[in-house]
Amino acid sequence: MEHGEAASPPAPEERGVEEEDDLGYRLFPDRNKKPQSFLVRSLFTFHNRCQLMLRMTLDTNPYAQLLLEAMKQSGCTVFNDRHFSCENCDGCVSGGFDSATSQIVLCQNNIRHQSHMNRVVTHELIHAFDHCRAHVDWFKNVKHLACSEIRAANLSGDCTLMNEIARFKFGLKGHHQTCVRDRAIRSILAVRKVSKETAEKAVDEVFDACFNDLEPFGRIPHSKTDAKRAYKDFQNRDRYNANL
Repeated sequence: MEHGEAASPPAPEERGVEEEDDLGYRLFPDRNKKPQSFLVRSLFTFHNRCQLMLRMTLDTNPYAQLLLEAMKQSGCTVFNDRHFSCENCDGCVSGGFDSATSQIVLCQNNIRHQSHMNRVVTHELIHAFDHCRAHVDWFKNVKHLACSEIRAANLSGDCTLMNEIARFKFGLKGHHQTCVRDRAIRSILAVRKVSKETAEKAVDEVFDACFNDLEPFGRIPHSKTDAKRAYKDFQNRDRYNANL
């Protein structure tokens, strides 16, 4: 899940009462509403802007293009109208992957510029890719969720140097790993009613394996240039396999 800088919801222990886990759906209230007609949706600037930025991302962003190609090769072709939904969300999130419907939710009220859209789409496509290639138990196995959140933070550009500078976070050696760990923990806390200790334990137990799982990029794309190279290498790898 891609989220903003707001604090994560308190865990059940902090609330003082035991509550049923809504699996994060409270953050995406439009998920439970009847879809609006195209005419009604077209009247809202947020929705129009979201659709335009999404199209720009899918057409031009190498991170997204590589993931779309990888999913197609894995038998999970992504269709814009079917697998993406621009909706209003809670103020602390920018997007999410709904595994029940195989849809990526883009928070049209919180995504305000193209670079943010690029990052959110990439982050959620990594979750979709994991959902396609593996038997991920999103709702009952917090380690599965932790692994995908680690991969999404690591490979989507969430933790690039420029993004961290924009957050006023500076670090020396190992800062990228620290950023990935912190953002994975925050994402788990935002969508699951578990304690911070539980989230940290799940992330730490799978961190090394999942941080080093670089599929389908084959590298950590620290910049758009890196992503373009990874996409070119992926296409060449596909051609090589086709000629074997």
